[in-house]
Amino acid sequence: MSLISHFRWRTRAIFALTVATLFALVSTSFVFANVTLTKISSDPYTNTTSYHATEVEPDTFSSGSTIVSAFQEGRFRNGGASNIGWATSSDGGTTWTHGNLPGITKIANPANPYNRDTDPSVAFDAKHGVWMISSLPLLQVSGGVLGVAVVVSRSTNGGTSWGNPVTVKAATSTQNFDKNWTSCDNTPSSSHYGNCYTEWDDNGHNNQLHMSTSSDGGLTWKEGSVPANSVVIGGQPLVQPNGTVIVPIDNGFETAIESFVSTNGGASYSGPFSISSISSHTVAGNLRSGPLPSAEIDASGKVYVVWQDCRFESGCSANDIVMSTSTNGTSWSAVKRVPINAVGSGVDHFIPGLAVDKSTTGSTAHLGLTYYFYPSASCSTSTCQLDIGFISSTNGGSSWGTATQLAGPMNLSTLPLTSQGYMVGDYISTSFNNSGTAHGVFAVGKTVTGKTCTLGDATSCNEATYTNASGLAFVDGSHTSKGDRVVFTAQAPLVNRSSSSL
Repeated sequence: MSLISHFRWRTRAIFALTVATLFALVSTSFVFANVTLTKISSDPYTNTTSYHATEVEPDTFSSGSTIVSAFQEGRFRNGGASNIGWATSSDGGTTWTHGNLPGITKIANPANPYNRDTDPSVAFDAKHGVWMISSLPLLQVSGGVLGVAVVVSRSTNGGTSWGNPVTVKAATSTQNFDKNWTSCDNTPSSSHYGNCYTEWDDNGHNNQLHMSTSSDGGLTWKEGSVPANSVVIGGQPLVQPNGTVIVPIDNGFETAIESFVSTNGGASYSGPFSISSISSHTVAGNLRSGPLPSAEIDASGKVYVVWQDCRFESGCSANDIVMSTSTNGTSWSAVKRVPINAVGSGVDHFIPGLAVDKSTTGSTAHLGLTYYFYPSASCSTSTCQLDIGFISSTNGGSSWGTATQLAGPMNLSTLPLTSQGYMVGDYISTSFNNSGTAHGVFAVGKTVTGKTCTLGDATSCNEATYTNASGLAFVDGSHTSKGDRVVFTAQAPLVNRSSSSL
């Protein structure tokens, strides 16, 4: 996804130094666990126009024992991928089948209409029994690519085979679509049960918000009305048990996070309602990363939204993952830091993927958070060591367990170098299965001996999609952010929005 991210962003004596060092180590709540990973997919395409053997930017959704993931395969340097791949588990994440979406890109089949595809998002419509993967097909044009449609691919057999895409909206000649996301109303008592909602923005018209609704399992779609001049990017619609739609989303400059709300089944939306300003540390090493939200909802309809933010770190020296919550989408709690590491640890946290166990609620809600991190925020392209971590809460985020390392360290040279930096994705994802264990899905770059990941060299990259082989059980813990103070309040730098974030 996001091209935007490229633009935004004492010692007195030996004894005192030793004490300070020991304190920092003790205060860093982290376990270097030996977690077994399962590779659930790898890029099958061998065209030399994109980075072969690269998969980036996964999303997941779970229902019962089924988990479906989707991701870009064969990432291009300047936007999009050779196709969208999928991986599905019907046994809670133990075993997986995988494949590629049909009917979209010419690389998959010359008879298909589009050059590339990007921005996959997974949803499930319980009323109609339909799994959906929404994506953003691209056409090559002089000087780059354009987002020419938002589509959904449908599966009616549990996510193991997929039909040709249905068009949610085709762009006009002056439009350039970006950052789509789909969610469904799965509460039988809701008056809008079976509605599915797709969000995207139009970069060709100042990142104007668009929302569309389907009531027939994704076969047909109708746009709703939204506030004029809604400049946005990266929304994630969520649906409360009463049918209210809440869309946490960044403004178009990624300097603030806000929300839009519909109480009439997507016919119209009100907003924006302020969640928070954003203060974001520019991630080192030319890694593509920005403060896009990851949002989830619990059984009662409480919404949790997280993003990367440096407000608790002196001088904005590193990012924490921070969180705000709401029960109505219009008023939001004060921002709290997820206590993965101590304030001032120097660890940089970014690209979060949040999960909430949909069978839990409120003060006993189970939260799982997968994220990327650098052990030291002060690194360079050649020295940065990219890792993946996981942390959980059993009380709605009031306190957290000890963080666990899932993968890494990775060298940035194992990742595809896009026009906006080395890429694992603008977002990743975590889902709970019906046994209450969490599966994060994420991209892992592995070194090919003697090579760096190079465009045109089909044997130089090895970035596939992985999950933790056994679901991660939620861990009770006493780590809190109580007493943390905001020490940096400048907004993130304005993003150059002349380019879309494909």
